Amino acid sequence: MKTIFGTLGSDECLKLLSQNYIGRLAFISGATPYITPITYYYDAQEKCVLSYSSEGHKVKAMRKSGSVALQIDEIHNIQDWRSVLVHGNYEELKGSTAKFYLHKFALGVQETIAEKEGSGPKFISDFSSRLTQKSIPIVYRIIINDISGKFRDGK
Repeated sequence: MKTIFGTLGSDECLKLLSQNYIGRLAFISGATPYITPITYYYDAQEKCVLSYSSEGHKVKAMRKSGSVALQIDEIHNIQDWRSVLVHGNYEELKGSTAKFYLHKFALGVQETIAEKEGSGPKFISDFSSRLTQKSIPIVYRIIINDISGKFRDGK
């Protein structure tokens, strides 16, 4: 068995980003880096990542320092994996624009889950509990500045 390590091209990175919906969001709060899992949707039409959250530590930190990173992995085993890293800027959406993008996010995640897993959730509450909270969700997008990826293929 020959193991190959390599760099993913831009198209391969975007394909991996579009085929998944769970990633790890990195942001800075004060002088400390934080990483948290998020549900996301890659909007290929606008070349950005959509997500939402409730008001809290993560949103406050991203408002202060808009620089963020998002990592997406597909790990089959120690010899077979792909990983993408997005660097970008946080942009909070408001009003009817936020509502439009939240709808786009929900439909996109449903479609991505259906394609990846063969069947998908019918409602956003099936894959996220954030909307059952009483507070209004903070809808945001990550404007992609840079994307890179690596892989290991031990087949």
